[in-house]
Amino acid sequence: MAEDSSARERILRAAEELFAQSGFDATPTSRIAERAAVPKGLVHYYFRRKTDLLAALVQRLPDGTVDARRVVVVGDIAESLRRLVAALDARLNASPLLSHLLWREADTHTAVRDALHDRYQSVARQIRNVIIAAGGAAVATKDVDSASALLALAVSYRHSVARHAPDDDRMDLELTFVASALEQPASGPVVFVQPAHEQPVQPQ
Repeated sequence: MAEDSSARERILRAAEELFAQSGFDATPTSRIAERAAVPKGLVHYYFRRKTDLLAALVQRLPDGTVDARRVVVVGDIAESLRRLVAALDARLNASPLLSHLLWREADTHTAVRDALHDRYQSVARQIRNVIIAAGGAAVATKDVDSASALLALAVSYRHSVARHAPDDDRMDLELTFVASALEQPASGPVVFVQPAHEQPVQPQ
């Protein structure tokens, strides 16, 4: 049984490496078998279709849930969000090949796309919970919902397109901007003043 488990694990590890390197469609099962040092028939024994391999890899995506108690600084939304993003980055970095593979295949495989959508929803919920825990009653629910959705998109972008060259300064500016807006007095709407030298962006 241990030998069977080891063979299956080697197949999954080989598939993860090759899919991330060459892409799902460009990787035949024969190459996976060769990389895993197993007969090709054993690949089909564990995974009848190549898409079953991809589905199994999706299930290995590390849990992205962070304990809010470990990151929340009461009264400091910006610092709480910085800690949350750092924790989410650490979860992603625990499996860089798998993360790269899933983002690469999201456009063409429903199971992958669904998994990443679930991950986005989870990140948005966690951001919302952290903002509320850090800001308390001083923040309006509708503002928190909007901020959570926007920051979840920023984190998703950071973990996909920008993951090879993450811009920590840009992320920090975005977190600080959102936190400052949320922490403004609730007596009136948040107003963003545009510098005079900048032209307004016309809606499409």
